[in-house]
Amino acid sequence: MKIKRIEHVAIAVSDMENMTAVLRDVLGLKLDYIEDLQKARVALFSLGDSAIELVQGVGPEAQSAKWVAERGQSLYHICLEVEDIDSALDELRRKGIKLIHDTPVVGHGQCRIAFIDPSCTGNILFELAEPPRQETQ
Repeated sequence: MKIKRIEHVAIAVSDMENMTAVLRDVLGLKLDYIEDLQKARVALFSLGDSAIELVQGVGPEAQSAKWVAERGQSLYHICLEVEDIDSALDELRRKGIKLIHDTPVVGHGQCRIAFIDPSCTGNILFELAEPPRQETQ
């Protein structure tokens, strides 16, 4: 599996507006976008070749909302950009690694994403992401 970079570091939050203001107004980061996914709202702030992602669960059943309820606002996961997510997942399965997603799903910025079960990674949640392919003209 070829890991290209840390794509983003995600922070689970209980108050998206407040934390967006902290990153924007206190730290001077530029908000790239806010997007609603299945059970979460995410805000992405680019930072060099990486980003900080804020994740707020929509409803108490959302995993990020459960995280915040148990631990408070805190580091949620680390996202690694991979060159080919399908081959990365195949490699992890061959190594006996449990996956939360057996096949990629559409995530932030239309990336194909999958999460590794934290029981296999020292209780740290890792996301793998393959950005959308750039069309050549």
